[in-house]
Amino acid sequence: MEVHTRHTPWFGVARVVLSAGEAVRAEQRAMVATSFGVSVVPDGTAGRRAANPPTTFTAPAEGGWVDLAPQHPGDVYALELPTTGGWCVARDAVLASPATMRDDPLWSGFRQLFGAEPGFLRHVSGYGSLVLGSGGPVEAFSLEAGEVFTIAPAYLLGYPDAVQCRLRALDPAGPQSLRTGDGLVLDVAGPGTVLARTRRAAS
Repeated sequence: MEVHTRHTPWFGVARVVLSAGEAVRAEQRAMVATSFGVSVVPDGTAGRRAANPPTTFTAPAEGGWVDLAPQHPGDVYALELPTTGGWCVARDAVLASPATMRDDPLWSGFRQLFGAEPGFLRHVSGYGSLVLGSGGPVEAFSLEAGEVFTIAPAYLLGYPDAVQCRLRALDPAGPQSLRTGDGLVLDVAGPGTVLARTRRAAS
């Protein structure tokens, strides 16, 4: 699987090039076009009435491609997953994921951040290109060992799971949401690279 991007950073489109029988998973409404013969199969567990079911795109014997675009204007970013470790990425930012990627909703690192509640991040591991959609261009913050910075969840795209993080309230007496990150900030300590979007996510 290869990812080629165009029309970045404001109206990004990702072309996912697939080998024979190779598959990629994305939301149905993210599909702009495919080469002829690519199989498009919505997830049956989503129910027939789902407006935007998760969908698997599989290349025929001669291979093929799928063009995918975010719902809103912005960039697309191909994140190369390492073979060891994983990444924490914004739940609403994943545009496409390869079959070689695993999604781990019970990852132990989230218990320290969110407790038993589902949060605004998801943990992914495996290998291959994970395609992220971003509001505006993608910004990379490279942190040295021991360097700490603070980011608002609405602008966060992702970070490697080896970095240290702490979630805290801007105003302990104010409203907060683990699902959206409203009223919260995330303190991140290096070494590591944190990816951010330059336009906040829609709440």
